[in-house]
Amino acid sequence: MGFQTSFLVILAFLPAILAQKSEDARLVIDTSTTIAETDDNYICATIDWWPQDKCNYNRCPWGSSSAINLNLSHPFLVNAIRAFKSLRLRLGGSLQDQVLYDVGNLKSSCLQFKKEKGGLFGFSKGCLHMKRWDELNNFFEKTGALVTFGLNALYGRRHIQRGVWGGDWNTRNARDFMHYTVSKGYHIDSWEFGNELCGKGVGASVGAEQYGNDTIRLNAMIDELYRNFQPRPLLLAPGGFYDKSWFDKLLQVSGPQVVDAVTHHMYNLGPGNDRNLVSKILNPDYLNKASNTFSNVSLTIQENGPWSSAWVGESGGVYNSGAKDISNTFVNSFWYLDQLGMAATYNNKIYCRQSFIGGFYGLLNVTTFVPNPDYYSALLWHRLMGKGVLAVKSYASPYLRAYGHCTKERAGMTVLLINLSNQTEYNVDIQSSGNIEFHVKEKKGSKIKSFAHGLKKSVSWIGNKASDEKLSREEYYLTPDSVDHLQSNIMSLNGQPLQLTERGEIPSLVPVFRDVNSPLNIAPLSIKFVVFPNFHTPGCK
Repeated sequence: MGFQTSFLVILAFLPAILAQKSEDARLVIDTSTTIAETDDNYICATIDWWPQDKCNYNRCPWGSSSAINLNLSHPFLVNAIRAFKSLRLRLGGSLQDQVLYDVGNLKSSCLQFKKEKGGLFGFSKGCLHMKRWDELNNFFEKTGALVTFGLNALYGRRHIQRGVWGGDWNTRNARDFMHYTVSKGYHIDSWEFGNELCGKGVGASVGAEQYGNDTIRLNAMIDELYRNFQPRPLLLAPGGFYDKSWFDKLLQVSGPQVVDAVTHHMYNLGPGNDRNLVSKILNPDYLNKASNTFSNVSLTIQENGPWSSAWVGESGGVYNSGAKDISNTFVNSFWYLDQLGMAATYNNKIYCRQSFIGGFYGLLNVTTFVPNPDYYSALLWHRLMGKGVLAVKSYASPYLRAYGHCTKERAGMTVLLINLSNQTEYNVDIQSSGNIEFHVKEKKGSKIKSFAHGLKKSVSWIGNKASDEKLSREEYYLTPDSVDHLQSNIMSLNGQPLQLTERGEIPSLVPVFRDVNSPLNIAPLSIKFVVFPNFHTPGCK
């Protein structure tokens, strides 16, 4: 009976066993130099302005997550930000160009957002009271957050025709607000001018020449207000979707040393009601299309504003608040981590996720404040991937995505492997392109093999290791908590579900240590960060 039962179990799993196959994959990484460099705090996330009654597709997923009503004392929220030590938070979004600052000589009433027929995005103007601004800044200081604040760039303009706004930007309310901020000693890392007003705009648009002239005025205002306050914040613009002629013109008009970073938005997966989102996320050809935007933004900066840098100022993958049971589940990390890797190779300094909390694409659940899978993906990137980007040449299926960085704050390199295939396990060989000889000091008569499944002498190691002391690599293996449930909202690290501790703290992210000579494999539909602390990387500083 026992034999019969075992036989039936084997038969039941036989189709899955036969369906899975194994392929060799070779990655050649140039460790002699870096091809791009991110900011030390590359990971960023947005706290938006949307009120509770912001809805899409008959769902209203924003709750109390806005800059105005977010519960800043919630321990899960505090712990989630502190875990990064220096998480970059952006306050901004669609409604930022309707926010009034209740300070100085504001001559209009300052009320909270409410539904308004004919209003921009269907809402009235809103208000940021200085008491709330004080609370937010106390929160930023307590959590160690770096702050980007998106300014209202429509203030004082007039609505000329459908979707088009004209006239000079009225600086008065922003000046009073920034003066208050400086007088209180609040540190703002960067001021961003407007949200999605470039090109044809989203809801509203402003011409590039007018916008460029207004950034000159904002830059002069920052110079004046921060004359005796250091560090001086950066000026970011335009915070919208890439439009070549508009972006070119902005940099040409504003001129040198005005726009410190060109912020562009990415929602390359489409609307939240698209039924093909999972297939898009797992399609390497579809993911590759984003490289066109990254390349074009880079070219615009090189040709028109080489003093500036590129930032992904907002990206949620799926627009209209994200997609339920996709944006907040494990499967979204295939898209998110691939985006982080790809953007870095095109020299984007910052990647700002929409959102930290709010909508379905929030890194935290809007109701419970419990981290969604992408939170842990972001945290692992922040802790492991340094700012130096390494060139990776792949001799493998396009379903195996790979990105290499100098390891953060220590020697060696970290490789991110993303397996989009639903049936192929890859046996990965990682080589250095320079055919560098081993730099491991050996005891006389000892032998040290090449690592990771036959790398020969193309791999280089550093350090002083005795022959009986094993060289190891660190693996952070990410899967859904159930292998057949990609749309799980729980992520597992090395087989252990990632859940908050009893005290509501972020769990320890502990790697598995493996001998460097052991095979490096990545299973179907999984993700792996691999740290090689002894890999010789002369290009990493």
